[in-house]
Amino acid sequence: MEAARVMEAQQDREQRLIEMVGTYQRPLLRMCYLMLKDEELARDAVQETFLKAYRALERFRGESSEQTWLTRIAMNTCRDMRRSFWFKHVDRRITPEDLPETAWPGESNLALTMAVMQLPPREREVITLYYYQGMTVQEVGQALGLAQSSVSIRLKKAKERLRQELERGYDHE
Repeated sequence: MEAARVMEAQQDREQRLIEMVGTYQRPLLRMCYLMLKDEELARDAVQETFLKAYRALERFRGESSEQTWLTRIAMNTCRDMRRSFWFKHVDRRITPEDLPETAWPGESNLALTMAVMQLPPREREVITLYYYQGMTVQEVGQALGLAQSSVSIRLKKAKERLRQELERGYDHE
């Protein structure tokens, strides 16, 4: 009888993971790509995110949304990858041709996407979560472990940098 309950719980966890992958894989991949500037590393980060989530599924208390919880795991995974010795010694400059199919389509978004990818990591994180993931300031704060005021300040700085960069780009054309 106990073995049957364990087996059923295992199947429930697996089904929940399948649902999470179906719902969140693409947005997490976009976010991880912006953070890591490498499509294969982004795929690895997303895979690692779901593996960590699966292992911690029983401890998820529902104090935040599932999206916020997964985003926090993904952001921490990306940060760990960026801290690695190998990551620091690889040229991460990108060109529009480097953008994967999973990046935002359309010419109108290309300049903005490139500008976002040039932001410092802290500002890129909040812009990515707020605008591209559609999270609220509160959710961004939960995902990053920041106060709402800190998120607002980072958003303001990032928007100002983006505005300046996009204006500078138009001046050169």
